Amino acid sequence: MKVGIRIPACDRPDRLASVAARAERLGFDEVWFPDSQLLWRDVFSVLSVTALRTERIGLGTAVTNVATRHPSVVASAARTVAELAPGRFTLGLGVGNSSVLPVGMRASTGAEFAAGVAQVRALLAGGEWDYGPVRSRLRDPAPAVPIQVAASGPRNLRLAGAVADGVVLLSGVSPDTLAAAAKEVGEGAREAGRTADVPLTVSAFCEVTDDAAAAARKLKPICASIAQNGGAPFLALAGIDVSVPARVDEVYPDLVHAEDWDQAVEVAGRWISDDDALAFANAFCLIGTADEIAARLRETFAAGASGVFLQHVGSYDPPHDLIEAVGGDVLPSL
Repeated sequence: MKVGIRIPACDRPDRLASVAARAERLGFDEVWFPDSQLLWRDVFSVLSVTALRTERIGLGTAVTNVATRHPSVVASAARTVAELAPGRFTLGLGVGNSSVLPVGMRASTGAEFAAGVAQVRALLAGGEWDYGPVRSRLRDPAPAVPIQVAASGPRNLRLAGAVADGVVLLSGVSPDTLAAAAKEVGEGAREAGRTADVPLTVSAFCEVTDDAAAAARKLKPICASIAQNGGAPFLALAGIDVSVPARVDEVYPDLVHAEDWDQAVEVAGRWISDDDALAFANAFCLIGTADEIAARLRETFAAGASGVFLQHVGSYDPPHDLIEAVGGDVLPSL
C-alpha cells in the first residue's frame, strides 16, 4: 500500500528534484510527474535529475503518451530513467489529453494506444519491432520497467486491464466508484486472457483543511473535466448528474490545467453547483482534517487500491503545502 505525490514539472529540474527529495524524507512512497510539452519542463529530464537526487522513493510518469512521443522514443527515455533509478521507475501512459490538445492533435484511439503500449513493451524487453521496411530493436533494453495506464471512462478502463501492469484510476476514492472501475479493469483483463488481479493506483485531489466546503468549491473544474472525459457514469454514482461541453474555450489550456484557476472555477460553476462540488469532494477526493484523510486512505486500501497518489489544485506550482501537511500529520498515523 503506497502513498505518492504528484508534482507538476513546472520549474527547473534541480528545484523539482529537491521537492521530491523532501517528499522522500517525509515518508512518501512515490512521486509522479505529468507530461505536457507546452505546459511543463520535459518530464524525462526532470525524472533523470530526480533519480540522482533521491535514494528510495519510487518515480513515475503520470502520464506520458505515445501520440506526441513516438513509442520508440518513449522506450528509450524510460530505459534511461530506469538505469538511473534501478527498480524505482514506473512508466505511466495515457491517450494524450493535455499533450495533444494544445498542438491541435487528437488523443490516441484505443487501437493506436494498444499498439503503442505493445511496441514500448517489446522494445524494453529486448524484442524487435517491424517498422515497415526495417525491423529494429533497442540497444541495452530495460525489461523490468512496469507500465501503468491511466484511465477514467469504461472503455479505457477495460483497455488498461487488457494491456497494463497496473492502472491509474481517475475515478476517485469512493468505495462505489473504486469498485465500478475495478470491475471494468477486471473484465478487460479477463477478455485478454490475463489475470484479473491488476494493481490499482488511485489518483485523488487532496487538501488538509477544516473547511471542506471552501476546498470543494475549488474543485469544480476537476469535476467538470471528469464529466468531459468519460467519467460521467462514475460521477452519477456519487449523485452528480451533469453534462459538460467537450470544449470550453474560455479556459486556457483546459479546465484541469487552467492558468487562471479562479476563472476556471467561475466557468465550471455553469455546470457544477456548490452541492455537486461538495459531493465530488466527499466521494472522489481526500478533503478534510489529517485524521479524516488518514481514515479515508485506510478505507481506500481496504477497498482494493494498491496505491494512492495525491494531487493539489494547480498546475504551475509545486505542492509544498500538501507535502508538508500529509507528510507531517497523515503519514505518521498510517
